[in-house]
Amino acid sequence: MVTGIGNFCVRNVVTVSRNAPIIEAAKLMREHHVGALVVVDKPGGNVPVGIVTDRDIVVEVVAAGVAANTVNVAEIIQRPLATVNEDASYAETVRLMAQHAVRRMPVVDAHGKLVGIVAVDDLMRQLAGPLLALADLASRERRYERETRP
Repeated sequence: MVTGIGNFCVRNVVTVSRNAPIIEAAKLMREHHVGALVVVDKPGGNVPVGIVTDRDIVVEVVAAGVAANTVNVAEIIQRPLATVNEDASYAETVRLMAQHAVRRMPVVDAHGKLVGIVAVDDLMRQLAGPLLALADLASRERRYERETRP
């Protein structure tokens, strides 16, 4: 059974409207303890149009000395949005993230509607167990041989 990334993504996504002031985006990040928000076209919308990160706010607004209440989210979105379909495999998701050089990617359904978000950290947590099992395979094999072939 092949399982899509939609089964492992974070479903509780914090969103912000592209017209929202940066100060509102920063407050949402603080309130929800997240480092990125999925940007939607309108308040309460469900079609992602971008991502804004805490780093975007620091580099584009704070470090530039711009007043956060004078800039809206759409003004600091840096690149076209890359998304992944909820049916995509882990391998396809990793390939897309690498291709687009992103650490976070919105997960969408067949109609382009937001269903979740996946981050590099999420993928690492899911893959760590199987990778550890593979890494331990040689020592378990030697231990089995010692026990069964004295």
